[in-house]
Amino acid sequence: MIGNLFNLARPLIHCMDAETAHRMAVAALAAAPALKPASDDPVLATEAFGLTFPNPVGLAAGFDKNAEAIKGALALGFGFVEVGGVTPLPQPGNPRPRVFRLTEDEAVINRYGLNSDGMEAVASRLAARRGQRGIVGVNLGANKESADRAADYAILARKLAPLADFLTINVSSPNTPGLRDLQAEAALDDLVARTLAARDEAAMTAKRTPVLIKIAPDLTPPELDGMVAVARKRGIDGMIVSNTTVARPQSLRSAAKTETGGLSGKPLFAASTRILAETFLRVEGQFPLIGVGGVDSAETAFAKIRAGATLVQFYSAMVFKGPGLVKTVKDGLAARVRSAGLPRLSPLVGRDAAAIARGENL
Repeated sequence: MIGNLFNLARPLIHCMDAETAHRMAVAALAAAPALKPASDDPVLATEAFGLTFPNPVGLAAGFDKNAEAIKGALALGFGFVEVGGVTPLPQPGNPRPRVFRLTEDEAVINRYGLNSDGMEAVASRLAARRGQRGIVGVNLGANKESADRAADYAILARKLAPLADFLTINVSSPNTPGLRDLQAEAALDDLVARTLAARDEAAMTAKRTPVLIKIAPDLTPPELDGMVAVARKRGIDGMIVSNTTVARPQSLRSAAKTETGGLSGKPLFAASTRILAETFLRVEGQFPLIGVGGVDSAETAFAKIRAGATLVQFYSAMVFKGPGLVKTVKDGLAARVRSAGLPRLSPLVGRDAAAIARGENL
């Protein structure tokens, strides 16, 4: 039903500028009745970070930046939703236009710049849904003008850990000047230590909330080595691989390919899946990974799992394929598990990681 409605409305939606269409989609999901989605196939149940996910398919951060549409997003059938990025203080982000469809490439370029209603507004919305079903993570970011960005993450963790099922340290957005500098090993180590200390402080009066790190797809092997080393040393609960890319593949055809910002969607798939496999091999099973970047079908979602992802996320693909993609991906993953004669997806995680890291078997 939802997929059919999208197909009917798509020509109108794509006549709007991309940011207006995005805002309308969030508003529509926020206003939608809190319908319970159909029960998931039991083979899709997934354990990660001490949480039990009804299925491994999540809505990536960046869609519901301010925790306005959680109920509606979960009603689409996602196994979890990640909101944000959230900053301590409200900030408008970069000037418009700042989002661009690359229709011929099934891709999006955005330079939002972590536009956020701020921590207090998001905390209020999360508190209002206490006791409701669904796994919700919160993506954390730093204010553009912050003098101590590591402190921003600690402030956010202290405030939001009791209200979230997991937190994500986002140091990989390309749209806040200098933010990716925090991926350097020494800077990341300090930031993670302070964020975990704040999380632990919050856990003295509430639950212990898992903390993940989201990384860029543009890392060199030494940079990736350093980030994984910090994550393992500090006891991070997981990593999300990957954020948008600043690279521009030669295959891009759309006129908007020259816009600055982070590229997401189909052209990101190969690079993000390869660095996912490289991360999986370095992590050596110490914690689970979430694979994101170019997922637009059951086949690409399964490739992320073969590369080492326990869970997958998407967002940009819905711009072109609509919300019915959630069911399509879940059905396809369940079929692959059953055809392998397995009770769960977990034995397939990382099955082809070594080959994919070499650029093969994608």
